[in-house]
Amino acid sequence: MLRQTNLAEEPADYLAAREELRLAEIELMRHREKVAAQRRALPQGPPVDDYVFLEGPADLDAGDAPVREVTLSGLFTAPDRPLVVYHLMYGKLRTNPCPMCTMWVDGLNGVAHHIARNADFAVAAAADPPALRQHARNRGWHRLRLLSCGDSTFKYDLGSEDKDGEQDSTVSVFTRDGDGTIRHFYSAHPRMADDIDERGIDLLAPVWQFLDLTPQGRGDWYPTIDY
Repeated sequence: MLRQTNLAEEPADYLAAREELRLAEIELMRHREKVAAQRRALPQGPPVDDYVFLEGPADLDAGDAPVREVTLSGLFTAPDRPLVVYHLMYGKLRTNPCPMCTMWVDGLNGVAHHIARNADFAVAAAADPPALRQHARNRGWHRLRLLSCGDSTFKYDLGSEDKDGEQDSTVSVFTRDGDGTIRHFYSAHPRMADDIDERGIDLLAPVWQFLDLTPQGRGDWYPTIDY
């Protein structure tokens, strides 16, 4: 096994602690693999409605060009491909885009073409199409399908919106049966328990993982729209 650094003189206490950490990281990786396998083994999920979204043209520079209706089933591009939808906190009572969600989607825009090799992917928000597309132009989100779902119960049914229109970020995965039935496979939310408020989907944002590598860790840092 290769040494982890090329430093000539590492104190014995540092080396011992580093080895203990390495073994803990291996244990964590194996546990993540176990959890991922448990997720993949979920039984068949319930059928869901064929929700209707509004979508603008792929060219964000088209401005406020006419939008079209697209159904949830229409987001599947081929048989046996799952569909992943990120619920962006924007719209209704959330009159400004969520900075945390925006950071997530900044990263998702960078890897969307990789995700597309194995799954269909879209971002859905309650904001109307012009507002959503303007935010996307400001951020340079040119690789994403951006859907407005403010006139449907999609976000409410999937748990990313309450009855008053308050938003929360969520990631949902759907499958489609051979007969066209759409099923909910899995959803993850930031709030996992009463004492876990914003950690449920942070593995999807590499920013947090980089901060976790540093001596200071995450601290109380929070993203903003502009720095």
